[in-house]
Amino acid sequence: MSAIPSTAVQALNQRYLLDYPHEAALRIETMPSDEAAVLLAEQPLHVVLAVWHYLVDDVAVHILKHCADDLARRLVVELEPMRSAAMLSRIETGERERLLSIIDKEVALELRGLLNYPQDSAGASMDPRFVALRRDMTVEDAEARLRTRKPRATREFFLVDDEGRLDGRIEIQDLLVADPHVPLNNLARPIIAVVQDVTPREEVVEKFEQFKLANLPVVDFSGRVLGVIHQEGLVSAMQQETSLDIQTMVGASRHERALSPIGFSVKQRLPWLNINLATAFLAAAVVGLFENTIAQVTALAVLMPIVAGQSGNAGAQALAVTMRGLVLREIATRHALRVLFKEIAVGFFNGLAIALVTAIGVFLWSRSTGLAVVIASSMVLSMIAAGFAGAVIPITLQRLGQDPAQSSSIVLTTVTDVVGFMSFLGIATLLIKFL
Repeated sequence: MSAIPSTAVQALNQRYLLDYPHEAALRIETMPSDEAAVLLAEQPLHVVLAVWHYLVDDVAVHILKHCADDLARRLVVELEPMRSAAMLSRIETGERERLLSIIDKEVALELRGLLNYPQDSAGASMDPRFVALRRDMTVEDAEARLRTRKPRATREFFLVDDEGRLDGRIEIQDLLVADPHVPLNNLARPIIAVVQDVTPREEVVEKFEQFKLANLPVVDFSGRVLGVIHQEGLVSAMQQETSLDIQTMVGASRHERALSPIGFSVKQRLPWLNINLATAFLAAAVVGLFENTIAQVTALAVLMPIVAGQSGNAGAQALAVTMRGLVLREIATRHALRVLFKEIAVGFFNGLAIALVTAIGVFLWSRSTGLAVVIASSMVLSMIAAGFAGAVIPITLQRLGQDPAQSSSIVLTTVTDVVGFMSFLGIATLLIKFL
């Protein structure tokens, strides 16, 4: 006898869920997640899907966590792939992998592809664990939702429509001081900026800089909110990427840490040290070409490190600025000519200034006008070459699809040493009669 009322209640619930899915979703969003999961588990899948379409993502995820494996599996498979991927991205890695392991392999492969955004995309930088609020909620309802979900500290929340599409934002201070019965629609503010999940990080950074944002919503192609990029999170990620670039610039592995095992560190560094040794032999070979010149004017051996050292420093400056521009997406490979022209010009003018000071110092030391002219001329040439090399090396690597930081300083050192020695000793050989 007790089964009859239960069956009747299930039938009434089913009719209500099918005929009024939007209203049912609003009601379910106010229920504890475990109770909502039990209610939906009693219904056929097509009924659950009809209501699920109207649930905001953060509520849907909490209900999904309380669903039995069979219902969770069928939901993940039958929902639109982007919706399933958006929900899975909010779940802890271990639980997400468990869910993916119990569904069809082809569907799991498709979802993993949707979950793996390119490293430099907005999707890779977003935080999918955000709380979405509806415009028609009251302040009291919104505060109850926030107390339940306990979102991370933020200055604003984003509003969505019945389809889960971005529909406004609300400042936290407006929410705190408003009357409990006021609809959020009355407090809503327009969206300042938004990006799609596949937007390059370069454009994301531009949005933050242009609009001075604390948070930036990320949407899919249909406008449905997938996550939020927090400014501090983006800055932290870029700082970590920059620190890794510093290691690779000098031939250290991205995977090496300060307390890595000695054997691992040796294995990672030794190949690049051998490459650096080969480039050092190349620079030595250039010096060997002018052995007779150095034998005639021994002062050249004393002054050679000055030219190589200054050009190396100038090249390192150009390399650091260019690398930073590439990492922060301030420049792209299409800006190559502008960057190269700028660095060549900077090298020329800095070369003139340094050459003048160097020439005066060398003249006071050697009393040789010819030697002062040689080092001044070579200083200008080598610093121009250093600026050019410091810019062209990372840009070329990026254009070839390689990591622009990968041991770029080793290549730069080779170029500046070879060009510095060649220009200094070459000009000295041409002007040997005046030395």
